[in-house]
Amino acid sequence: MSEGKADVLDAVVDQATLEAWAAEVGRLAHRPLTVCLHGPLGAGKSVVARAVARGAGVRGAMPSPTFNLRFSYRLPGGGYLLHIDLYRLSPSEIWDVGWEDVGAAGIVALVEWAERARRLLPEDRWDVRLSPVQGLAARRRLEVRRLGDAPPIPSLPVAERHAAGSGASGGA
Repeated sequence: MSEGKADVLDAVVDQATLEAWAAEVGRLAHRPLTVCLHGPLGAGKSVVARAVARGAGVRGAMPSPTFNLRFSYRLPGGGYLLHIDLYRLSPSEIWDVGWEDVGAAGIVALVEWAERARRLLPEDRWDVRLSPVQGLAARRRLEVRRLGDAPPIPSLPVAERHAAGSGASGGA
């Protein structure tokens, strides 16, 4: 494991820190990379997906894939970023969004409501869970787990990690 990167990240963050971390993920993204986004409505899954995409070099409008289900963006230097939303799909419909591309060489896949894919998720991935923090409306708990042979997880800025540690012990 390299310095500043980990297999697990657990912190309480504000939106600016969440977006900065996600943009760093995009800048450092190895391909393939599958980021599975979990959390209730409004937790910040789309915020993370857009920030990762911006960090990876995607420019222009990035609408939510809630109704289109999948958007594909060409990345500078080759490859693609896929933004997939499984909210409206059953497990039997997952293949209809081109699921075979998830985990393929040259692909960064951002999958919202990834739990709907269950056993179809690649073994090598990050599970990112976002949840509101009771009593701290402007903050979210960010939990990231590296699974399989996915790349290490970038850490948060040192100042935020320190603040997150004290905020996280408040009983979220």
